[in-house]
Amino acid sequence: MKHLEEYRDKARCDALLQAIEAASTRPWTLMEICGGQTHSLIRNGIPALLPDPIRLVHGPGCPVCVTPPTLIDQAIALAFQPGVLLCTFGDMMRVPGTTISLQTARSQGAAVQMVYSPLEAVRLAQQTPERKIVFFAVGFETTAPANALAVMQAHLQHIDNFSILSSHVLVPPAMTALLEDPTCVVDGFLAAGHVCTIMGQQVYRQLAADYKIPIVITGFEPVDLLQGILLCVEQLEKGTWKVENQYERMVHQDGNAAARELMEQVYTTVDRDWRGLGRIPQSGLALKAPFDRYDAALLFDVQEQPYVDHSGCRAGSVLKGSLSPTACPLFGKSCTPEHPIGAPMVSSEGACAAYYYFNNN
Repeated sequence: MKHLEEYRDKARCDALLQAIEAASTRPWTLMEICGGQTHSLIRNGIPALLPDPIRLVHGPGCPVCVTPPTLIDQAIALAFQPGVLLCTFGDMMRVPGTTISLQTARSQGAAVQMVYSPLEAVRLAQQTPERKIVFFAVGFETTAPANALAVMQAHLQHIDNFSILSSHVLVPPAMTALLEDPTCVVDGFLAAGHVCTIMGQQVYRQLAADYKIPIVITGFEPVDLLQGILLCVEQLEKGTWKVENQYERMVHQDGNAAARELMEQVYTTVDRDWRGLGRIPQSGLALKAPFDRYDAALLFDVQEQPYVDHSGCRAGSVLKGSLSPTACPLFGKSCTPEHPIGAPMVSSEGACAAYYYFNNN
């Protein structure tokens, strides 16, 4: 494990840790939303360095992790259809569906190809008009604009053999679902800086006001996260709730207007299933007319099937922050990064994977 002793801004981090301790008079539970934040915190040993009143729990901040197994099954079924080539990012290859992963499906003859961008999939469609290219579009608001751009390019260039299977999910509805859950233990949020870079701050202001909870937008460096924790604790101690932007060097008031406009042109919000959390209203993005002609779920006769998890995995409790990853009975035994079962273990950004890799307890 990397510790703050090796970090270039160690003195600044030490000062922030002291400030957090001085500001804390009672227990507070904070949740970081993004898997990148989680890994930076765990890798640098920050949870163990915080004063006792401050506890960190880890949210559903990995879109690969929360992609439901039934949608992966749908992608696998598409890849087995004659003439179809399913394109996906590498981190989706080993994520299990209800029975197998895309990687296993490829070894069994399914047509699956890793790509580095959705536009690469569009180019493949141009170059191989005899094949039907399907891009498995997974991600939060950060990747949604690039996938919208791919659909727009296919639309403008009249490329009829390209489509996407959308698994886009939105962060604010997930935060709302967590806050509405009666088991919620969260007193304040560290919001994901890269999501806010696209979407801006307004939606978080509404959340903070509705639920009377502080939300601090942070970056991913240890000093960013510690400063975000301090700002959140200071709000809690004062009994205030608002959105603060620690990540001002990247996040602006209104986000990326061009990206948001493109998303509004191409997508509509829909209810979406999250692995480990169930269905969250209006938490997903689907293509709207006239772009729904590029929706693989509508183009192909492959339906998503209902799924009930009987594995004994406690991923839902981990994603809600009510259970430590190491408290799940499957952690490190039947569930490992090599053979993942639960949502937070299926990707390198998941909380369980972070605890496994960096041996945190």
